[in-house]
Amino acid sequence: MATLLLDDGTIKSDLGEIVHELTPLGIHLKHYDPGTSLLFPNLLAQEVLTDAEKHQIVELHNGIFEFLQQENGYLWCDLWNLHPGSPHLQTLIATYSRYHTHTAPEPLYVLAGEMIFGFVKPDGSQVQLLVQSQDYMQIPDGVEHWCSPTALLHFKAVRYFTTVEGWVPHYTETQLSDSLHKPH
Repeated sequence: MATLLLDDGTIKSDLGEIVHELTPLGIHLKHYDPGTSLLFPNLLAQEVLTDAEKHQIVELHNGIFEFLQQENGYLWCDLWNLHPGSPHLQTLIATYSRYHTHTAPEPLYVLAGEMIFGFVKPDGSQVQLLVQSQDYMQIPDGVEHWCSPTALLHFKAVRYFTTVEGWVPHYTETQLSDSLHKPH
């Protein structure tokens, strides 16, 4: 389940409270537990996956979550598989760990592991959201954010696309708030 760290150091773990905090940003967050992890537990724990294994995971996932694609007009999806041996890991972290926006929505469903997303709220405050297995999140286009893996360096998620260009980051000058480094 997701956890939210507010700018004042408050931590929220109730999904309803988190959704309320993210509402001004238009971020859609849900927790779905359809049992898909039972279909391929060995693949979710495995770091390196072949293309065939990635395809198998995405196909099984789509069979259950077809409604997400239909409701939101997603044209295709892929599997984002991040682990300590990922090629270009440091480049990926550097690319997405700075505040940026996208020209299309950024939706994903977490299959395994965890990732941290930081957001700038309309009042200028910043929050950090930890998403974990079975969390579905859709960040609207234009929302200023960053993301980074946790120290576990383990993250598998299905990413949805409406355009190829939509996932290209457009960097902003916003810096990470110092207060977010001091949880209460």
